[in-house]
Amino acid sequence: MSGDVVNLRQFRKQKARSEKEKQAEQKRAAFGRTKAEKTLTRALNEKAQKSLDQGHIERPDDDKD
Repeated sequence: MSGDVVNLRQFRKQKARSEKEKQAEQKRAAFGRTKAEKTLTRALNEKAQKSLDQGHIERPDDDKD
């Protein structure tokens, strides 16, 4: 039943550092892009939305008044 002795203060600090690094990596991916990359992503999203809307069938509304 011998286990490793762990300093809880150091463990908490290391965990906090890793969480901050994970969050920083996510923010770098979201905000650290060039204007060309942002434009390309926006264009691809718009193209996908148009393609999706083309398959949409509109039905006339039946007014029962």
